[in-house]
Amino acid sequence: MRIAIIGIGLIGGSMALTLRERKFAGTIIGVDANPEHAEQALEMGLVDEVTNWHEATDRSDIIIVATPIDVTEQIVPGLLLRCRHQVVMDVGSTKKNLCATISNSPQRSRFVATHPMWGTEFSGPQSAISGAFDEKATVICDQDQSAPDALNLIEQLYQVLGMNIIYMSAEEHDVHVAYISHISHITSFALANTVLEKEKEENTIFELASGGFESTVRLAKSNPSMWIPILMQNKENILDVLNEHIAQLRKFKACLEKENYTYLSELINRANEISRILK
Repeated sequence: MRIAIIGIGLIGGSMALTLRERKFAGTIIGVDANPEHAEQALEMGLVDEVTNWHEATDRSDIIIVATPIDVTEQIVPGLLLRCRHQVVMDVGSTKKNLCATISNSPQRSRFVATHPMWGTEFSGPQSAISGAFDEKATVICDQDQSAPDALNLIEQLYQVLGMNIIYMSAEEHDVHVAYISHISHITSFALANTVLEKEKEENTIFELASGGFESTVRLAKSNPSMWIPILMQNKENILDVLNEHIAQLRKFKACLEKENYTYLSELINRANEISRILK
């Protein structure tokens, strides 16, 4: 199997490592707008060669687009126009806009919209991790719009990566990720900024930081070039979630102001119920 990976960063690089190790990929062709990243990917053995996206598409069976979603929307229509037998898939965190953009493409059936639900706060080829996707979930959206052979090939790819496949519409996907991914990043960014403001007054504050703080603000180190397009594209769903999140914060604030410890206990006990979902 000849695979092209456009965007050889955390996701693209981790896929390259695992697909090669598990013998799904015979040849991996890399494409990256950052020459330094392209060189790193070659030196690390993530890819066998680096070229432009036109040549990579023509010479591959599967094209994995692992770029920021605004870039993905720009290049996928052109990729599809070059496709004959090839299958194009993306790994982006929003789906509705992208699927709408290519809905009238004559080669729409050669595209499979996907979102592997894994990531870290790091970016670039050096952040790639082998086996990172094992037992994680991946979403395939609007599968009825993909040709059966194209869908089957991408399902095989995700099975090799060790992922559990979930199917839903692009609209459903964007609503759900607003709750379980996008709001987490906004909260982390906001908390980091809050602490950074306080740190101006108290230089020792970070000396007190422990594992709990680090895990809460870990996502604040995420790359803005990736997250700004995500937040803007999914802003309507995120705004709905933010309104509810702000309402919850106000409840805690009111409990403290009014010394309502009974209701404060109720809020925390209710929050503990998340353990039914997150073991």
